[in-house]
Amino acid sequence: MEKEKQINIKNRKASFEYALLNTYIAGIKLLGTEIKSIREGKATITEAFCFFEKGELFVKGLHITEYGKASFYNHAPLRDRKLLLHKRELKKISNSFTDGMAIVPLKLFINEGGWAKLEIALAKGKKQYDKRDTIKKRELQRNLGRKIK
Repeated sequence: MEKEKQINIKNRKASFEYALLNTYIAGIKLLGTEIKSIREGKATITEAFCFFEKGELFVKGLHITEYGKASFYNHAPLRDRKLLLHKRELKKISNSFTDGMAIVPLKLFINEGGWAKLEIALAKGKKQYDKRDTIKKRELQRNLGRKIK
């Protein structure tokens, strides 16, 4: 049996733009053509964010490219998708959610059971000087790594 390709789509800008507080793993309610596109690796989460509507959590801006082999049964690439979490997790997120905070997707992956999962984080936006500190630390680590070798 041939080994399947691991799907691991990351949002690299999230850790730079936000200070990540708590992370959660959520399932996603998808259509058949959407999961097929994700398995091909044709999805982006860089512009995505999560929001509450009627006590449920949804993700907006998650772009899943239309499945090439589907006919007229294809999905809309930018539709809002429901996130599947336990009620206690939803309550915990909504209680700690205040002004200046966001719920950002960090990673889209397929677990061992074949289910698409989205790692989300409760995050607080960084100020400009915090971003500069992050850049300085990254440069320092890069320079230290060069000197050791």
